[in-house]
Amino acid sequence: MSRSGTVAVYFVASPLQYLAARRIAERIEAGARQVLIWYKPGIAAVVDPAEWDACSYMAWPRLEPLPGPFGRHRRLRANIRLVAGLVGRCERLLLHSAVYDTEAINYFLHALPLACGAREMHARILPDGLISIRRYPLSPARRALQWPRKLRRLLAPELDYQCFAGDRIGSDASFCDRIYVLPGLPHEYPPEKVQVLAPLFDRSERVATGASERRALVIGQPLTGFRMMSPEDVAVVTERIRGWLEGQGIADVDYKAHPKDVSCELRHPDYRLIEPAGALESHMAQTPYDAVIGVRSSSLLLARQIYPARVRVIAFGWESVHFRSDRERDDMRRAFSACGVEFA
Repeated sequence: MSRSGTVAVYFVASPLQYLAARRIAERIEAGARQVLIWYKPGIAAVVDPAEWDACSYMAWPRLEPLPGPFGRHRRLRANIRLVAGLVGRCERLLLHSAVYDTEAINYFLHALPLACGAREMHARILPDGLISIRRYPLSPARRALQWPRKLRRLLAPELDYQCFAGDRIGSDASFCDRIYVLPGLPHEYPPEKVQVLAPLFDRSERVATGASERRALVIGQPLTGFRMMSPEDVAVVTERIRGWLEGQGIADVDYKAHPKDVSCELRHPDYRLIEPAGALESHMAQTPYDAVIGVRSSSLLLARQIYPARVRVIAFGWESVHFRSDRERDDMRRAFSACGVEFA
C-alpha cells in the first residue's frame, strides 16, 4: 500500500493519454501508488514499466473475449481480477480514463473499490486531443441502452453498470470530480471540475533546434481512408506542402505516417519515412525540427506545445477537408488557433 493509502489507476488507449497519465503521476498524484493499464496493443511500444509501480495490458472484452460461452462476460470479470491484483488493498482509489460510457471501463467504477477494499473512489477524465474540445451529449437512445448493461449483476454482482446522463465521456456524472485538459485548448466542461495539466514535456526534456541543415516533419493521416479529403485534394495538398518546404529552403524532411495511413498519403518521394520506437510526441520532444506540418492531426497541437515559437507548426488544406458539421470545423479551427498553429 502507498504511504497515503491511495492508488491512482490510469486506463489509456493512445500515446497522448499515456503522456497525460505520466504527467499526472509525476506532478499531481506523486504520493500515490501508480498503476497503468493500456487496452490498445500498440501502446506497449510507448510504455516504460520503470515509470510505474505496476502496469499491464488489458484485453478489450468485445474484441478479445475469452474462449467459450459468455466469453465477453468472463473477460470483464477477468479484467477486474487483473487490475485488482495490480492495485492491491487500498483506502482510496483514483480512476483515470478518457471515457466512462464503455462497458470495458465503466464496470470498474463499482467493482474495483469492492475488490480492493477502498472506502473512497473518484473518477477523473484524461485529455484525448481534439475529442476533448467538445461535449458529446448522450442521446435518449444511448441513455436507455445503459440500463440493460446492469443485468450483468444478476450473474456477477460486482458488474453493476453506473448509468449517467449528459456528456458521454462522464464529465457531468456524479462519480467524476476532475477533468484534465491540455494547456491552451478550449473546452466546454464544467469549470469547477477542470484542471489544466502542466505541459507534457519539461523544457529540460526538449532538444534545442540548432542543426546546420534545416529540417521538417510532415505528419500523415488517413485522409481518403477516413473520407476527410478526396484523392485529388490530397494530391494538391501534398504538392503545396512540398512547394512550401522548397520555398523555405528545407530539403531534409521526415514523414511520420499514422498507423492507419498505410498509403502515406501526404508523403512526397523526397521525404524520409520514420518509425519512432515510442510515441510521436516523445520523438518530437527529442528531435529538432524547424517546421512541423500536417492537415488536422492533433499531433500539431502537441508540436506547438513542445517546440519554441520560432518553429513553424502549420496545418495545410483545411479548405478541402470534409467535416461532419460547420460547428466541428469552427471548434477545431478555434482549438488550433488557440494553440498557435498556423493555417496555409
